[in-house]
Amino acid sequence: MKPLRVAVIGAGWVTLHRHIPSLLAQPGVQIVGIVDRLADRARETSQSLKIKYWSNSASLSDIPWFAEADAVTIGTAPFSHHALACEALSLGKHVLTEKPFAMTPDEGREMIAAARKAERILAIIHNFQFSRACQHLVRDMQNGLLGDIEAIEAMQLSNPRRRLPTWYDRLPGGLFFDESPHLLYLIRHLGGGTPDLLAAFAEKGRGASSTPALLSAHFASPRGITVRLALNFVTPVSEWHILVCGEKALGCIDIFRDIYVRLPNDGLHVTSTVFRTSLLTTWQHWLGHLIPGFQHLRGGGMYGNLEVMRRFVAACRSNVVPEGISSQDGLEVLCLQHEILTRCQLL
Repeated sequence: MKPLRVAVIGAGWVTLHRHIPSLLAQPGVQIVGIVDRLADRARETSQSLKIKYWSNSASLSDIPWFAEADAVTIGTAPFSHHALACEALSLGKHVLTEKPFAMTPDEGREMIAAARKAERILAIIHNFQFSRACQHLVRDMQNGLLGDIEAIEAMQLSNPRRRLPTWYDRLPGGLFFDESPHLLYLIRHLGGGTPDLLAAFAEKGRGASSTPALLSAHFASPRGITVRLALNFVTPVSEWHILVCGEKALGCIDIFRDIYVRLPNDGLHVTSTVFRTSLLTTWQHWLGHLIPGFQHLRGGGMYGNLEVMRRFVAACRSNVVPEGISSQDGLEVLCLQHEILTRCQLL
């Protein structure tokens, strides 16, 4: 197998803890260099990970060794995705970029046009749809264990004190713009495609922050499933959950912990079924901790990034658009974000 040579752009947390480990796990992949605007960080990362080249050049075309790369991953702030992706594509490189896909739908369309012109792959990191928990939920849905799906609930509680990028408040809608792609692509994945936005509203936070305190959006999926998105950015704990409400059972993904719980219909909600729900919830939750919990303690939980990278590498070798992480997937989520921001008067 001919090696796929990759340059990683951005030496921040997501590149070091997600992109690089996921790349190194793929057979026949070589990381040839790292690019970061901070020279010290690029050099130190190159030395610590034994990556041959590094650069802090603002222009990819000015990097002498960049010609050796076949593909790039982009883990920089969203403001730079458009320019970096378009330049890399113009230089004949396949591109995998972090979410959000771009800053505006027009930027996203320009990136797609650049990929089409260069005849190269442009893909997006929509990773949680490939997590252990989400795959378990999808299997149960396909096997009919939840019954007919009635509704999908996507919920995010976000503690403003947790580890956050320094630049998020410069985004339209602040933290909403940076983090909502995860819940939106999960809604698309579980609901059978991009939903129609029916209504959205937001309550502004205190002070000058661009992040709303609360945001809620209601959708109808292509399958006619009612979908609700509820975000709270002023809570004392951070939790991300997806609930799929079926006729027979409720499927729940704990996104942060990568745990899936299935609870049967509790009927009349009498004492026995209340206790049953408590026991099943507790038992499945702690049982679900056995593998992802151990990985989390070791810092090894990849949350679907391994599958994203596998699909991207295969796409680079075949030049066939990767399912679930295509540039069109990225653009559709980006358009949903902007439609929500417009409805909430956050743009």
